[in-house]
Amino acid sequence: MERIRDVGEFGLIARIEGMARRAFARAPRGVVVGIGDDAAVLRVRADEEVVVTTDALVEGVHFDFAHETPRVVGRRALAANLSDLAAMGARPLGFVVAMSAPGATPLAQALGVARGLIDWARRFECPLVGGNLARGGEISIAISAFGAVKRGRALLRKAARSGDLIFVTGTLGGAALARARGRVVRAAEPRLAAGQALARLRGAGACIDLSDGLAGDLGHVCRASQVRARIDVERLPVPRGFAAACKRAGCDPLALALAGGEDYELLFTARGADARAELLTRRLGVAVTEIGLIQAGRPAIDGLPARFAAKGFRHF
Repeated sequence: MERIRDVGEFGLIARIEGMARRAFARAPRGVVVGIGDDAAVLRVRADEEVVVTTDALVEGVHFDFAHETPRVVGRRALAANLSDLAAMGARPLGFVVAMSAPGATPLAQALGVARGLIDWARRFECPLVGGNLARGGEISIAISAFGAVKRGRALLRKAARSGDLIFVTGTLGGAALARARGRVVRAAEPRLAAGQALARLRGAGACIDLSDGLAGDLGHVCRASQVRARIDVERLPVPRGFAAACKRAGCDPLALALAGGEDYELLFTARGADARAELLTRRLGVAVTEIGLIQAGRPAIDGLPARFAAKGFRHF
């Protein structure tokens, strides 16, 4: 079995660079200088602002190769960053990745992670434009992604107002159920197109991506906007057959929908004529469900069972 140390740092870099170049028939617009120099150079339009985000996946904390393929791990790593861009209403420009791994790591495993990254890079038009490789105690994938949004149109957590309705895209709990079953076969897809469409709506309020679970992430919006939220847990959208699947897996479906995390759906508020689920579904190109209301008051969430108050993923 060939291992990373057999090809060395530059041999692995060359293989990843080849994948990245083959993924795009021509250099994406906006990339002035990509892989191969000391740093990348990206170009934005005159009426845009730059959006930057970073995230990391660490073996043993965020993923386990016993339960998912390297390719899925790579897709998940980039999805976390692209979802942050989506929550800001940004279009992707490119990303860089810093990866560390033990020298004894199978080369196929490292290249599998890279293929997963490139899969999502191509699908969401966010090219790999640089990065770094280093030896480490376990595999770690740290990504910084760059995007652009119309000047003054970035979606923010602090933009919720009393009277706004609360909406969520897609369904909740599916990613957590997959982890509970012990087999993750797909990565949730970031809602980039929906985020960009939302940023164009006059009635858009606050927005956040559901990476750590609805209960925790809605709490971030309440604190940033200094408002109170009331939600109807009976209206939370879940995948078809979700309750039965949770029962078979011995899981609480409400717990997974509220605090499971990594759904990468968008939770947002809206007001005025745009605040209608059927209209938002058409405009955003994805199913949208109304789940609650923003009210005046100290930051809190009404309607949650007590055991879910302020729940969400925590590193420490």
